[in-house]
Amino acid sequence: MVSDSDHLREKRVVFYKEDVEKINEVLIEFLKLSDSKCNILIDKEGHMVTKAGKTGAIDLQSVSALVAGSYAATREMARLLGEDEFSVLFHQGRKDSIQLTLVGDRTILATVFDERTTIGMVRLYAKEASEKLEEIFRAILERPPQEGEDLDKNFGEDAKGALDFFFVD
Repeated sequence: MVSDSDHLREKRVVFYKEDVEKINEVLIEFLKLSDSKCNILIDKEGHMVTKAGKTGAIDLQSVSALVAGSYAATREMARLLGEDEFSVLFHQGRKDSIQLTLVGDRTILATVFDERTTIGMVRLYAKEASEKLEEIFRAILERPPQEGEDLDKNFGEDAKGALDFFFVD
């Protein structure tokens, strides 16, 4: 049986500079519309993809790993309740709150906000941002691989040829 993480590893997404720029445009627009502090896009394995807004005081590596762990735990809780998974999580603090929004099947959008905005505004614009991000991801997945992207397919044969060339008697 292939697990979710095995499936994600098999179908890795390569982000190019132009892709990240498009993603950042969506995150910045969401930041402005929702009046949130920052947005962090994280893959389900706990790696930050990109960010927008004021993240200076945030340990991005730790937050990314904890967000992924939180989603994994919540997915299991959803399964126990008969759901596939929950698409939105919300944690409220005294000053700051965070909403976690599942984007497609491989990323999580973490939005940090304070009392300047409401959870309703964040949810409204997070849904819109999520749809735009999914469009970008679909386009990336449908894009034909660029030269050098499929390293593992021909790497062994190419390496053997290069070694034979260098170590020929």
